[in-house]
Amino acid sequence: MSLYLIFSAMIIAASSGVPGLFFSKNAAISQRIAFVLICISSLLGLTGSVITFIHPENNIILIPWIAIETIVIGIDALSAFFLVPIFLMGTLGAAYGLGYWPQSRHPANSRKLVFFWGFLIAGMTMLVISKHALAFLLGWEIMALSAFFLVATEDNRPESQSASWVYLVATHVGTLTLFGLFILWKQVSGSYMFEPVENGSISFTVMNILFFMALLGFGIKAGIMPFHFWLPAAHASAPTHISAMLSGVVLKTGIYGLVRWLSLFPSPPYAWGTIVLIIGFVSGLFGVVFAIAQHDLKRLLAYHSVENIGIIMMGLGIALLGRSAERPELVILGMAGCLLHVWNHSFFKSLLFFGAGAVIHSTHTRQIDRLGGLAKGMPVTAALFLIGAVAICGLPPLNGFVSELFVYLGMFRMVTDDIGYMAAAVGVPVLAMIGALAAACFVKVYGAVFLGNPRTDLAMHAHEATLCMRIPMIVLAIICVVIGCAPFLFSSILTNAIFVWNPAIQASQLSVFTVAPLSIISILAIALILGVFIITAIFLTRRKKSEYPQVGTWDCGYLRPVNSMEYTASSFARSIVTTFQWVLCPHEHKPDVSGLFPKTSHFSSHIDEVVLDRMLLPSARAAIRWSSFFRRFQQGIIQYYIFYIVIILFVLLCTQMPLKEMFLNWFTR
Repeated sequence: MSLYLIFSAMIIAASSGVPGLFFSKNAAISQRIAFVLICISSLLGLTGSVITFIHPENNIILIPWIAIETIVIGIDALSAFFLVPIFLMGTLGAAYGLGYWPQSRHPANSRKLVFFWGFLIAGMTMLVISKHALAFLLGWEIMALSAFFLVATEDNRPESQSASWVYLVATHVGTLTLFGLFILWKQVSGSYMFEPVENGSISFTVMNILFFMALLGFGIKAGIMPFHFWLPAAHASAPTHISAMLSGVVLKTGIYGLVRWLSLFPSPPYAWGTIVLIIGFVSGLFGVVFAIAQHDLKRLLAYHSVENIGIIMMGLGIALLGRSAERPELVILGMAGCLLHVWNHSFFKSLLFFGAGAVIHSTHTRQIDRLGGLAKGMPVTAALFLIGAVAICGLPPLNGFVSELFVYLGMFRMVTDDIGYMAAAVGVPVLAMIGALAAACFVKVYGAVFLGNPRTDLAMHAHEATLCMRIPMIVLAIICVVIGCAPFLFSSILTNAIFVWNPAIQASQLSVFTVAPLSIISILAIALILGVFIITAIFLTRRKKSEYPQVGTWDCGYLRPVNSMEYTASSFARSIVTTFQWVLCPHEHKPDVSGLFPKTSHFSSHIDEVVLDRMLLPSARAAIRWSSFFRRFQQGIIQYYIFYIVIILFVLLCTQMPLKEMFLNWFTR
């Protein structure tokens, strides 16, 4: 039953944008029809997922394929877990788009966006319910191409064109790697099915090759560092609700692929867990470092996606080490942190992107230093963005704290035992540093965007987001609070998904509820929220009774301070950027201040993308320069081409025949 509901939801989502092709470009009705179909699709998909959570049975459907073999799709607790953000964000993003990207104001590209939005949801659904490599690749490619067209929504802008093509190249490098992965899997397992293999059935060398191919193929999509090079530009250039979908959901398909693939090996080598942990450390730490140096609001949020994917990888690494050592408590803690952070990041990052979209929609700029004081004109957006900021920093009482706590508990268990204690001893302070830097980053963002005084006329005339944009943000904020205050509600869902990933730990009779203090977390979270409400109420009451006049912010002794004297986001992050300048390598234009009456000057800085701008693009330019040497051989004269063919044939004959024999045959003729 559940699988048929999800399959129907996939078909409806794929067809949601089709009616719009028969209406005019300016007809708002086509976007609304698509929204209704997406809502129906999400209702069916979420219902099927809930049924799977209640009755965690592995349902399958067999689909005959053209004279090759039978394709299998199925649903289990792990698949249903990843389907929840797909369908939920599909609806919330479509609702947000009604206000942010209405067809009446974007007739040139709105139909394309709506059409590929449905296909994106369908492609992700297809790959998540696939139990066969061919079906998985079909869904993977539908998702990849749909995301390409969505990133290139504003294809008249060079920035969007460049970002979309970089994404397309990156995603197809990953796809080609997956082709090789599945072909090799067929050779060693005898089938394209995603079914676990027995210990010793695959050689150690082949297992490592499969592991690194999976890490590359799925890691590019997930945006783990250093395979994240496509991510900042794509997130920044796409419409904001597309950015939310890319960050909150599309990246998680790479995590799903890696999690599902690693579940096929009953006893993975210890090195696999250590490598995944190290990748998590690198992605988490350097992702937040690059985020804090950004001036563009959406690029900053994009780098925080790299950071949070690093935290997810840390949880997966702990689970892999626990599986290798047959330690079920480590498997449960690690996978609980990994999977719950998949949900949490989908929700609070989408909330933050929606908040950023509301700011951009109102002020028409993404530059943080051109904003300020928006909390006065956009109080609801400011409050909801603050909830997302607290959640992404991993602070109680919101959802980000719970999933990061699982990762902390897993690392502490590893430190006290003999399993990966060195990696855990490094990982605990690294995770703490990630949290501290994330808090500093969002203090910078919130202070520079929503507090203080407006720095430009655009910020001064900011207005609140439309109702269609606020409702999805409110829903996501409520979800962040519910998961943070009542994580025990989701313990059985997590436990069932973990049992699918590693069925052997069911015999231990452990669960997420028994290995983590979920009840204590709930009590402390509720107490913290009540305390905040009480303190706020007391403060507001005393403020109303106070007879003191309201004055402006401390003016630092200036008689008439102006907006340019405000602390900017760049100056706030200056000390941290200087500390990490060995990896950031900022390009700075310093002001020229000389003489008694210096001329007007300015300070600016720019941070390159470390992999794309410093490695891939210079290598590509060098390859183009080197290959340009061969252009001289292309003369357009057929006699030259015949001569080249003769030379090549002669070389090929020489390689096929010993040199002495060739000369003997030549002279004896």
